Amino acid sequence: MTNDFLTRVKSGGAVYRDWMDDLAIPGGPTIPAGELTWRFDTSGGPGGQHSNKSSTRVELLFDVTTSAALDDAMKTRILRQKGVELGVIRIRVSESRSQWKNRQLARQRLAEFLSRALEPPPRRRKLTVPGRAARERRLAKKRDRSETKRLRRPPEPE
Repeated sequence: MTNDFLTRVKSGGAVYRDWMDDLAIPGGPTIPAGELTWRFDTSGGPGGQHSNKSSTRVELLFDVTTSAALDDAMKTRILRQKGVELGVIRIRVSESRSQWKNRQLARQRLAEFLSRALEPPPRRRKLTVPGRAARERRLAKKRDRSETKRLRRPPEPE
């Protein structure tokens, strides 16, 4: 990897750009690889020396506000979603001991997130008024229930 693609972050982790394929969103646009920012760091948990020395945890960042692949309507729909902080979607994966597998999982999760966010909202149900027969059935049930409860009461003294 050349130095053009590698920049250091204050935390000591590495950030890589422009070295994977474009991300195709099912039923949506294709995000250019240059708009995805990758960070790698050591992941916690079990794994012994391997997990302490290898940068297997993956963090995928996608800045929605500066993306050229999305139009304004798509951006506003995505920005309304839960999990978008300051216009940036952050996906963290550390499930595998393999950085490659974690990168694939991160790409898949970002694609799923964007696909769900870009789905059109469900159609609103047209409000209707209950029909006459339904009202009569409801009132008949109320009368029957009232009669049942009245019969359970102790008799009134005369």
